[in-house]
Amino acid sequence: MFLRLLLLFTIVPFVELAILLKLGDEMGWLETLGLIIATGVIGTILARQQGFEVIQRIRSELSSGKPPTDSLMDGLMILIASVLLITPGVLTDITGFLLLWPAFRARMRAAGKAYLMRSGSFRVFTSGPGGQFHETANPFQQSQPRRDAQGNEIIDVEYTKKSSDEKLETD
Repeated sequence: MFLRLLLLFTIVPFVELAILLKLGDEMGWLETLGLIIATGVIGTILARQQGFEVIQRIRSELSSGKPPTDSLMDGLMILIASVLLITPGVLTDITGFLLLWPAFRARMRAAGKAYLMRSGSFRVFTSGPGGQFHETANPFQQSQPRRDAQGNEIIDVEYTKKSSDEKLETD
């Protein structure tokens, strides 16, 4: 693992620098600098927009009782894309823009799920009634709602009854 990281942090910047120097010779330094700034700005705008969309999707899935595994993976890939797009370089920009493309993210998400399922190196614990924790065997499968003996969906709710003389505080 250390060797991979060492190679990543030495070879990638070297290749990026070589590409930028070649672009500077071919296009000119001003155009190359403009390209770097433009990809950073466009990438930041796109990542921000898609990040807000993912946050809304996560909230929606949580409120409906579904595990937001796909949305969380999308959020992680958008975060990585943002970092790559802010980093000056052609290869990092291409990778960042690919991660902002939903079809590419779907393929990466599927590959990530397959890897996690093969490796078996994860566990998800969720809190159940009474604060008990339950292990989810496969968090990537959509869970079915719990049902009672008649087949009605069970929804856990907590409430506190206020007396009539107490005022309801709102922010």
